[in-house]
Amino acid sequence: MVIGLLIIGVVTVGVETKVDRNLVESSNLLGASLLGWQLIYILPVAIFTNDFFISGFWMRTFASKTNRDLRIGTSIATVAVLIILTLVGVTGLLAAWTGVWPGDPPQEGSIAFFLLLEQLPAWVVGIVIVMTVSLSTAAFDSLQSAMVSTGSNDLFRNRLNFWWIRLAVVLIIFPVAVVALKSPSILQIYLISDLVSASSIPVLVIGLSSKCYWWRGFEVVVGGLGGILTVFIFGTIYYGNAKDGANLILLEQSLYVDDWSAFGAFVAAPIGGLLWGFGAFAGRIGVQWILAKVQGHRFDAFDRPAPAGPSLFTGPHERSSDEDDQEIVPVAKASSLKGKFL
Repeated sequence: MVIGLLIIGVVTVGVETKVDRNLVESSNLLGASLLGWQLIYILPVAIFTNDFFISGFWMRTFASKTNRDLRIGTSIATVAVLIILTLVGVTGLLAAWTGVWPGDPPQEGSIAFFLLLEQLPAWVVGIVIVMTVSLSTAAFDSLQSAMVSTGSNDLFRNRLNFWWIRLAVVLIIFPVAVVALKSPSILQIYLISDLVSASSIPVLVIGLSSKCYWWRGFEVVVGGLGGILTVFIFGTIYYGNAKDGANLILLEQSLYVDDWSAFGAFVAAPIGGLLWGFGAFAGRIGVQWILAKVQGHRFDAFDRPAPAGPSLFTGPHERSSDEDDQEIVPVAKASSLKGKFL
């Protein structure tokens, strides 16, 4: 479906749209700009860290049979996504160079793709809409499955009935839809979540390494919150007042400003998160060392934890219910090993 959508879109856009060469020069879209250079840093940091919170990606990661299969699948997906995003992004340039954007009255740049789509034949628009809705439904289905899996396994440890988790996911959809409809800019919502992930993911990935066994959940929480606080501190210093510093956390002016505020926010978030995280680590180690001296027990903050077993292990064997079939059936049980917060 994706390949069909690309072929139809590329062919019809190439045939039906007429690029005005004078608009190519006057638009200055191919020239260097401050925002363009800033986005070379902002977009990779924002998208890469935010993808850590997309459960659908983790579901596919854990579904890989081997690490080799995971690398192959990731490489293919990377190339496919790069091609798709490049083609979709170019539609904005074509909309400007054909004169359909900004239009009269001027329209938002976020709808440039749809303005260009209006110039195509009706049958092409119909096919694109059907395919787009189908792809969106498929993506939404994956998101729902990931939310159900995360809620059931990670939040309630499979102790709550599966249908209650599904009901909760359905109920969450309504306030999310209201927020999306009422928000002045959907891009702002994405940017806020990107800023949160940029502050919390760097301190989180440290704990994913077996060599950093001394890293705790306390450092992750303090580092994530500290990264957001660092953005506020940067904004207050940059603008000279606390109100604008607080608004920078919400990225009220989005990315399209001719200054360094958004760039500074995405630099302050990960660096500040790491600084706060290591500060929390030093504080926790210091308190634990003092308590060990005062209470007279051994200081064990740097002791390597016991090796974790497999996520599933074979428990006591049970016989099948069929009396004639005496096959031994292994019972899989989940490992109860948990991480430490302090």
